[in-house]
Amino acid sequence: MLHIVDDEEVVRDSLSWLAASRAIPARAYAGAAAFLRYVEDGQFDADGDCVLLDVRMPDLNGVAVFDQLTARGLAQRLPVIFLTGHGDVPMAVDTLKRGAFDFFEKPFNDNALMDRVQQGLAGSRAAGAAAAVQTRLATLSQREREVLDLILAGNMNKVVADKLGISMRTVEVHRAHIFDKMQVKTAVELAGLLK
Repeated sequence: MLHIVDDEEVVRDSLSWLAASRAIPARAYAGAAAFLRYVEDGQFDADGDCVLLDVRMPDLNGVAVFDQLTARGLAQRLPVIFLTGHGDVPMAVDTLKRGAFDFFEKPFNDNALMDRVQQGLAGSRAAGAAAAVQTRLATLSQREREVLDLILAGNMNKVVADKLGISMRTVEVHRAHIFDKMQVKTAVELAGLLK
């Protein structure tokens, strides 16, 4: 989802239309307060999203919004692209150093901006998928991690059982739990997920 935060209705409409032309779902906000309310309502999930954020808005400027996203731990995994008609080089450099994904000056090249949005969305989805895999890995017990490592090394159940000094049946139970927790059906799927 692309989140468009700009106080100018014509800009929001234009960016929403550009997103639709690339089949990118978008949601527009009339200012920082509306966007932050959405974030605070708990409906916001940074994984797979991107934000186009105007720098100058009457209620709260874009840099302050970015600071709030950073304080919530969202800016690290959420590509934020700043838009401004009043930018300067030091401001652009500062936001990029602080973790912004990019900085565009108005008027901007529509295709260049949407290309960058698509790159941000792709990166955000990949980061979200990687975080989900890490979350699933964290649910494995120490023994399941040991069995997982031996499975990934290409060992058959009998070899895993011999190496760990447990029965084949116990290996099968651990293997079933691993597949269930990691949400895969085969060792090949598991290896692909963890590559």
